[in-house]
Amino acid sequence: MPSTSSITNALTIDVEDYFQVSAFAPYIERSEWDLRECRVERNVERILALLEEHNTQATFFTLGWIAERYPALVRRIVDGGHELASHGYGHERVSDLSEAAFFEDIHRAKALLEDIAGVRVQGYRAPSFSIGSGNLWALDTLQRAGYRYSSSIYPIRHDHYGMPDAPRFAHQVRDGLIEVPPTTLRMFHRNLPSSGGGYFRLLPYALSRWMLRQVHRQDGSPAVFYFHPWEMDVGQPRVQGIGFKTRFRHYVNIGRMEQRLGHLLQDFHWGRMDHIFLSPQTPEVARG
Repeated sequence: MPSTSSITNALTIDVEDYFQVSAFAPYIERSEWDLRECRVERNVERILALLEEHNTQATFFTLGWIAERYPALVRRIVDGGHELASHGYGHERVSDLSEAAFFEDIHRAKALLEDIAGVRVQGYRAPSFSIGSGNLWALDTLQRAGYRYSSSIYPIRHDHYGMPDAPRFAHQVRDGLIEVPPTTLRMFHRNLPSSGGGYFRLLPYALSRWMLRQVHRQDGSPAVFYFHPWEMDVGQPRVQGIGFKTRFRHYVNIGRMEQRLGHLLQDFHWGRMDHIFLSPQTPEVARG
């Protein structure tokens, strides 16, 4: 197996603001989005500075809604050498959409991002990893819309998403389309999430680092790590009236996130999704 230091992992950022989180949907109407304080621009700038400090490139799965309002930020991402990818337009869960509505969402986002940045958009990540066993038709729709890869199926068991029996690593799902799932560690006959988000904020950093290294040792494959700009924003307005579980998941250890990301960038080698999984030197992609 390759050593940890020889593997380039994929660092990914889901560019959305705090009020667009799916768990807040029952509390914040879409009609309120334009009335809320938008903090995504300053938070992405902090991320870009952190990446520049560590000489690291990443993939930014960006909402069309954000790109439409902050086109200069989108161009700043591309000018920094990072990959621009799609998070859809309006952060709607795929499981809540019809095929026609989903195609409209992903086609609109792709065209908007490409028009703003002048680059080809090849990747897509579903909001809340909302592609699973009940809507695999979405993969055909992504293929039809011209995407080359998706990172939308999380092979874990979760109360809001997940497809625990799905392959754990990059695999071909349609002609010309691969699925690159977030990283899990296989232990105790189940897949344990080890790829970022709330789990990264909740668990001690040493444990997260150990899990990623175990994936390298056991499987010899690149990891796919993700986080959101709002996860390092201690100053974001607090949403009132939310339940304890939602409040805990969203706000736990936000104040420690930036420091942990710094350690992560030091301890592992990171790169863009397209460079790792679509280049001629890409790791072997299994057929799904």
